[in-house]
Amino acid sequence: MTQPPPEAPAPALEVRGLHKRYGRHSVLHDIDLAVAPGEVYALTGPNGAGKSTLIRTVTGLAFPTSGTVRLCGRDVHVDGPRARAALGAVVEAPARFHPEFTGTQNLRMHAGLAAMAPGAERVDAGRIREVLALLELTRMADRRVGEYSLGQRQRLGVASAILARPRVLILDEPTSGLDALGIGLIHRIVTDLAAEGCAVLLSTHHLREIATYAHRVGILTGGRLVDTVDLRARQAAYRFRVSDPAGAAEWLRRLPFVSGVGTRTPYALAHLGDEARVPDALAHLGQGGFRVLEAAPDHFDLYEYYRERVEVAV
Repeated sequence: MTQPPPEAPAPALEVRGLHKRYGRHSVLHDIDLAVAPGEVYALTGPNGAGKSTLIRTVTGLAFPTSGTVRLCGRDVHVDGPRARAALGAVVEAPARFHPEFTGTQNLRMHAGLAAMAPGAERVDAGRIREVLALLELTRMADRRVGEYSLGQRQRLGVASAILARPRVLILDEPTSGLDALGIGLIHRIVTDLAAEGCAVLLSTHHLREIATYAHRVGILTGGRLVDTVDLRARQAAYRFRVSDPAGAAEWLRRLPFVSGVGTRTPYALAHLGDEARVPDALAHLGQGGFRVLEAAPDHFDLYEYYRERVEVAV
């Protein structure tokens, strides 16, 4: 008996029909998005597109004019404390702390406030030391936050967001003010959390950075989510430089492992599903009489795609 395919996991974060208006001015227009456990969803768009308003509304800091936001099945605006028990977030970067207290003391206060939410996980001193080490802040742990640099405060904000092992993590411009090493550190932490099943939503302007680890990218402009790019579906494309790209593309279409073809002169493009299929594709092209001058992965340029998509939407 044929087994039915496994059901996709329920979204950890689900936004439906979200509309936000200030007076007569609409800032968000019917936003729909969902982030699954283990997924990194990056939200991008030009300044004034509505990203900050969307982040504030999704975290429950602002109320929608209409629509719903659910965290692990709970409505964040109806069942706020219970819904936010699953949430870790940095909404305004850098996060605000008490400058007269140390990093450790600030995290203790944050842990105490978070523990008041129904269903929230208790955080002990060991976990505080763990996240400080993870964010490479151990040597600053007992120094006043007023002495921290901008990048160190940014990393302390991420430490506070992941302190209670959230099921949903929301970060607003998490690499703002960080140097190259700090950016790499945040990328690794986000990737590791997603691998453990955390759903991550982050806003960013750094497209070429997030293209290396995000699963999907939502493009927001004029308060509308105009496109969602699935980067996973674009990573298996290969290009073959030939004299007849259209003919080669149609020839490649006959292969059972090719899920899609296209052209971009002088290349024939094919989604092979696996790098191991490249020799098979080359052999097939040779059988068809096509001379291949180059074969290489066709890396998707998210920045160029974003620029074209935003220009069309304006």
